[in-house]
Amino acid sequence: MNKRTSLVAVPLAAALALGATGCSGGNAAGGEGRGANPALLNHAAVVGGAPKRGGTLTVLSNQDFTHLDPARNWVMNDMDFGTRLLYRTLVTYQAAPGAKGGKLVPDLATDLGTSSNGAKTWTFHLKKGVRYEDGTPVTAQDIKYNVERSFSPDLPGGSDYAARYLADADGYKGPAEGKHLDSVRAPDDHTLVFELRRPFAEFPNATVMPTFAPVPEKRDTGPRYDNRPFSSGPYEVKSYERAKRLVLVRNPYWDPKTDVVRKAYPDRLVVTIGLKPNQIDDRMIADQGADSSAVPWYALRPESAAKVLSNAEARRRLLAESMNCTDMVQMDTGRAPFDNVKVRQAVQYALDKDAILTASGGPAFNDLSTAYMPAALFGGRQPDTLRIPATGDPAEARRLLKEAGEPDGFATEITVSSGDKGRAEAIQESLAKAGIKVTINTVDPSAFYATIGDTKNRTDLVYTGWCPDYASGSTFLPFVFDGRYIKEKGNTGNHSLFRDEPTMRRMDEIAAMTDARRADEAWQRLDGEILKQAPAVPVLVRRWPLVLGGNIAGAYGHTSYGGQLDYASVGLKDPSKSQS
Repeated sequence: MNKRTSLVAVPLAAALALGATGCSGGNAAGGEGRGANPALLNHAAVVGGAPKRGGTLTVLSNQDFTHLDPARNWVMNDMDFGTRLLYRTLVTYQAAPGAKGGKLVPDLATDLGTSSNGAKTWTFHLKKGVRYEDGTPVTAQDIKYNVERSFSPDLPGGSDYAARYLADADGYKGPAEGKHLDSVRAPDDHTLVFELRRPFAEFPNATVMPTFAPVPEKRDTGPRYDNRPFSSGPYEVKSYERAKRLVLVRNPYWDPKTDVVRKAYPDRLVVTIGLKPNQIDDRMIADQGADSSAVPWYALRPESAAKVLSNAEARRRLLAESMNCTDMVQMDTGRAPFDNVKVRQAVQYALDKDAILTASGGPAFNDLSTAYMPAALFGGRQPDTLRIPATGDPAEARRLLKEAGEPDGFATEITVSSGDKGRAEAIQESLAKAGIKVTINTVDPSAFYATIGDTKNRTDLVYTGWCPDYASGSTFLPFVFDGRYIKEKGNTGNHSLFRDEPTMRRMDEIAAMTDARRADEAWQRLDGEILKQAPAVPVLVRRWPLVLGGNIAGAYGHTSYGGQLDYASVGLKDPSKSQS
């Protein structure tokens, strides 16, 4: 998202047949292919008109946040929530539906930064008058401090950009023992200078990440900061009871004159956590009483989709923007039998992607994926390099297993988020046809990334994905397939643990290209080359279906946050109808 970022797991289970709606099959290979898709009535549009100031916006959720600490926040939904409501970053995305939502705008900084030294040095100047929730001013030193915190081993999970690009950062373990990074300088309260290890023309895109939000050193509480981030945004945390309820109220010192992005319409936001997904779906579809002022945190379950797509009134309240992220089955390439490329290719051929698409809610909410990078990074449509049938080719899979010395197949395990059990069962069934017996392990979504990020104790297979942080292959392939950034714990992105020297050398060569068009083409070719080595199998590009309450206004799925509601702009039509 990504933004990372790593793909959040969507609850799903039952299949949805869309034959009655007139939708075509899901073989668009990540392309738009919308046609008469009934889920796209509000594509790139604002739902509910202009909000009025005041009232309480309620968010209904089945799960807690993975992280709210800006040093650790790198999951799409959480990034949207944190950076739109609780803290500001050097640069952010414009608050707008459709393609306009991908435009970078200054946030804490006065502009998008100035490069020198061949794009190895980047300088940002901060706006004056930006204050925290206690009225103290935001300073450049506070941003430097949070960048340094992102290196702390006890604060895993955050964006890797600082670690990948800052000079002399190898081996740095954070500021806990008074050690600081010389490659981030704050010569005064309003100036930041970043020294990079190599030219990086896209560096302003990276400063959208929460890593580049301010955290005052005196407010740092280590891992406990996750429960109570100190606000530089329009809202502050009033109360947070993990797995139950989060309440935000206005930050009285947030000045809209310094912020062209966040509108902060509601007086309060109440996130009710721990609800059952089917309850959330049914309440949002019914739209009764206080629920008319509510929005769902999580995407509509596949088994609830038919209730919405056949209901014209509910469909008018439906957002379903593409997540622009690729779901993948990632295999542990460092462990037998998946250290054998023939075995990995057998999995490529055995997977029935159509069955997984059906288990994901059907073609209204998903496109099949035939490449790692989503269609947006291929100019609108993914290539189909391997031309494997969408329903798989078990006979070819068995032939490859025989060549690999596994003629009788083998047993293995897959870990999925608990909401992905339906997808896992489709994977299990299709691999069984090739002789691969899969045991499914489900993990609560809030603990999923910590579980699969433990490289020693994870299972052979994991089902997860990746979202480009911005429109460049540099923010996708290196994060998913560069073996130099694999961590023993808190590993992100490269869950296939893929370490291939020629691939890494080529990544460095492409990253150094100054011609953006040539670089785009090179990333696209590299995608196909990695696909042939099969460290992972791309499966789907999902949409993020959200059914809103009838009193919601100013709502759209933000393209840069995986289709999640833009919390910078949403509010209520009539605040008096919301709960107090």
